[in-house]
Amino acid sequence: MQKILIIDDDTYICTLLEKYLKKNGFQVEVAYTAKGGLNHIKKDVPDLVLCDFRLPDADGKQMLQDIKAIQQSIQVVFITGYSDVRVAIQLIKSGAYEYVTKPIFPEEILNIIHKALNTPAATALVDVPIPTIHPSDEKFSNRFVNGVSEKFKEVMRHAVLVAPTEMSVLIQGETGVGKEFIARAIHEHSKRKDKPFVAVDCGAIPKDIANSELFGHVKGAFTSAINNKQGFFEIAEGGTLFLDEIGNLSYEIQVKLLRALQEKVITRLGDNKIIKVDVRIIAATNEELQNAIANASFREDLYHRINEFGVRMPPLRERPDDVIEFANYFLAMGNKELNRNVKGFEKEVIEIFKNYAWYGNLRELKNIVKRSVLLCPSDYIAADILPEEIKKNSFITLPVGSDNSGLRGATIEAEKEAILDALEKSKFNKSKAAELLNVDRKTLYNKIRQYNIEV
Repeated sequence: MQKILIIDDDTYICTLLEKYLKKNGFQVEVAYTAKGGLNHIKKDVPDLVLCDFRLPDADGKQMLQDIKAIQQSIQVVFITGYSDVRVAIQLIKSGAYEYVTKPIFPEEILNIIHKALNTPAATALVDVPIPTIHPSDEKFSNRFVNGVSEKFKEVMRHAVLVAPTEMSVLIQGETGVGKEFIARAIHEHSKRKDKPFVAVDCGAIPKDIANSELFGHVKGAFTSAINNKQGFFEIAEGGTLFLDEIGNLSYEIQVKLLRALQEKVITRLGDNKIIKVDVRIIAATNEELQNAIANASFREDLYHRINEFGVRMPPLRERPDDVIEFANYFLAMGNKELNRNVKGFEKEVIEIFKNYAWYGNLRELKNIVKRSVLLCPSDYIAADILPEEIKKNSFITLPVGSDNSGLRGATIEAEKEAILDALEKSKFNKSKAAELLNVDRKTLYNKIRQYNIEV
């Protein structure tokens, strides 16, 4: 029987989930604080932790680090409010499996648990074409829906163009835009398509084991090295190695990676034997590596080696034509997974979707559509069941050349005023200003550029 630990200071949520999950065949333990939860894990390691993002004695980021430090293999799912969605996305980049937003629905959580643990209930859903950024054995054409916007088509044209070559590719784009999809598209159109495609989230690998994970180790290389182990380079032999969030690799690992790319050889940790490797590298990042180079945290020579051909995947908000295409796709998925028969979206919802910023990109859109399918009482999803966060932060785009009058103008002025106020309060420290505004720094920088704010 698989074990689940619930960590939440809301006793009602704990009781609700505990009863529901026990009825569905899981062994369930409950803790109401971060300290209590970590003590549980140390005594009896669970298969999955369902954790509230805001606990009395710790936040989600700290909890994820502490849980993974105890046992890396534990799947972690966070429960969060909509105001924390952007932070939750960062947690997924750091190794969390998924997040669910309040109010919670036990059926939705159960489905996520089944997928995370690969239990039989999840196996029954494998025929669903899920656009996931996790590795999958499904056929490429069934894993993702193509966008219809010109920006998306241009990215795909570049992907197909570079695919037959042996050039290293660097894909840049925000979290959740589908960078792994582009990497898979390149692999599937390359001469290596019949060889392995191995995807690695560099942000989820603890720095102290990154050497072993990428290049392997020999027995006795460190205390827990009881057997020889192949690294990702050897596993991907003849195929493609996709290094997502490559900027998270330590300087020491960057040196070994550069050697592997230039000389096509690696050495396992604890061994001097040289192993030849034939692997194509596709890297991805959601940050500006040029800034990391300037800060001396990323090697410039490695940057040029992985960036023989650059591809930028634009965020969803820059290609509104794709939003409804993906929304319809996620609607079909939601119907399948939740056994519903919702036919579509009301016109008002379509307009809201097109004019919302979608900072969580495809993951956020998928989450909203699936929740709407669950809540929908009729054939079409109406605006009244959308989260307030989505409705209040969506505005209708005005035609080019029109003035900023009306609601959108008021929204822009309010945003500019809020940003200026936060900058003044933080003495123009952008990191602190971003915290005051409850957004990440990249979002703040984008807004500053968008509104031509002088800082």
